[in-house]
Amino acid sequence: MTRLTDHPLLTGPQDARLKQAGGDAEKGRLMKNCYNVEEMIGSGAFSTVHRANHRASQQYYAMKCVIRAKLTQEDDDALQDEVAILKQFDHVHIIKLYDFFVEPENYYLVLEEMSGGELFDRIVKKSFYTEGCARDLCRFLLEAMKYCHDHKVAHRDLKPENLLLQNSSDDSKIKIADFGFAKRVKEPKSLTTQCGTPGYVAPEILNGLPYDEKADMWSVGIILYILLGGYPPFADESQKQLFRKIKAGSYEFDRRYWCDVSSEAKNLISSLLTVNPDKRLSATESLQNVWISGKGPLANKDLGPSLQRFKKFNAKRKLIGCIHTVIIANKMKRILDFSNAIKEAALDEE
Repeated sequence: MTRLTDHPLLTGPQDARLKQAGGDAEKGRLMKNCYNVEEMIGSGAFSTVHRANHRASQQYYAMKCVIRAKLTQEDDDALQDEVAILKQFDHVHIIKLYDFFVEPENYYLVLEEMSGGELFDRIVKKSFYTEGCARDLCRFLLEAMKYCHDHKVAHRDLKPENLLLQNSSDDSKIKIADFGFAKRVKEPKSLTTQCGTPGYVAPEILNGLPYDEKADMWSVGIILYILLGGYPPFADESQKQLFRKIKAGSYEFDRRYWCDVSSEAKNLISSLLTVNPDKRLSATESLQNVWISGKGPLANKDLGPSLQRFKKFNAKRKLIGCIHTVIIANKMKRILDFSNAIKEAALDEE
């Protein structure tokens, strides 16, 4: 099966309005004639995900089947944006889109199979965990972010659920997934949609300010803090209080938990969790940081206590995820709910 390349998008035969990615769909073939659809591995309000075998190559992929009738026009447009972005991307740490079928009742996205599960679930299985392990994982994430930002794309929903592993044996095969909220950044601070996930969202989005790809770097800082400390920097049972803490940049490195972590690592986190995005490090700058580049010292002790806190945090995260997770939600409703939550929090502060 031919992998997508950078050749121009072609208009799909079933829908002149929608541009298609390359592959079998581009040749006018129907999905059922190209793939054997096997067991379902996930489901949501508007879609299912199946393991699928490509008949010609016998390669396995993950196939997301989206019911067109259940999508709003805005959701449909967002899906088209996601496909167009993934079609152009080719990076070792970003999930690949191999094919995209537009048929009367369904959209079919043929994606790289990620059989290794979520990165955070892999970490909790470790018996030995060091600062060096966390640094390597962060470097992979930063390399993917640099690629996105160099291509003028903001992901806008970086979180643990979207960090996946390609297989069960290699921790370096990390991929960023779910580009459903990804958006092209045509010029600095040109994005205005309030979207993201509480706990990982940047303060400029909560404050209703125009933003750009620097919002992703705040999310990277949150993830790095969790990787090293075992718990999130901003947490509160009240979402309103959580938003207030994020907007104020109110967090700390508790000495009880951070004494075994190098000052270089904490300095990088502080440079990412900077409320003013103009002073926040970019992905390129972060990769040049002495801690990430390997030129700085590591407090490379076993972070056993952090790992135990990490396990508790991950268990709670998974429990909440089981209650709320859908594979593809109504994106406009998620945006509206998130925006309303921000407005309610702001009204309480007045």
